[in-house]
Amino acid sequence: MPVAVIRGAQRHHWSNEWLHSAQSFPVTGNFDLQANAFGVLMVHNEDVVDVGSGFDTHQHRDSEIVTWLLAGSIEHRDSSGHSGVIVPGLVQRMTAGRGITHSERNASTRAEGLAAHVVQMWLPPDTDGLDPSYAERDFTADLADGALVPVVSGLRRHADTPAVSIANRYVALHVARLPSGVRVDLPPAQFGHLFVARGEVEVDGVGVLAAGDVTRHTDMAADGPAAVTAVSDVEILYWEMHASFDL
Repeated sequence: MPVAVIRGAQRHHWSNEWLHSAQSFPVTGNFDLQANAFGVLMVHNEDVVDVGSGFDTHQHRDSEIVTWLLAGSIEHRDSSGHSGVIVPGLVQRMTAGRGITHSERNASTRAEGLAAHVVQMWLPPDTDGLDPSYAERDFTADLADGALVPVVSGLRRHADTPAVSIANRYVALHVARLPSGVRVDLPPAQFGHLFVARGEVEVDGVGVLAAGDVTRHTDMAADGPAAVTAVSDVEILYWEMHASFDL
């Protein structure tokens, strides 16, 4: 099972006066997202957004955009009439389809003074030109048991679970909040992307990963699952992917 390790410091970092963005795949500037993708994951940004700031209204099309909060809150508004506040434990999926505009801003007041710490991920849909759509669900209670929980999925085996649907039948995003010492197996897949959002984990055959570190696994289905053990209290995000842009 080939594994590449990308440390947090090795990511593409970009900052301005209100945003720091650590990008697993370079996004800022003139980059070819498909050429830089791993599996079908094109964007995996860890952003810290200052109070009173955010992304003004902008457009997307033919992409599945998944947002997960690590701290703070983000207010979302889009041209399809959806609005709401995303907080830790709540996953958001937006299908841009044939075209949608939206804005994302730190929902904290200046009195509260809380930066928003957000992970945003983009993938392609199976079909272009879909109707724009939006879904969200709070998984806080599901994550309390220290298990690996599918929070977004297009896989058939998750059809009867609470996972939010995504218009890509080859992928699933799993999240776990693990206390120290707890061990979980990552579902085997042709492509696996493990992100350590908080704390430290030990991955069998790889070693210890800290917050911000990533592993990119290929051909996991052939070798069986990779086991992850929490070295401290941790939060991990794992994309299970059974397709890539190369296929």
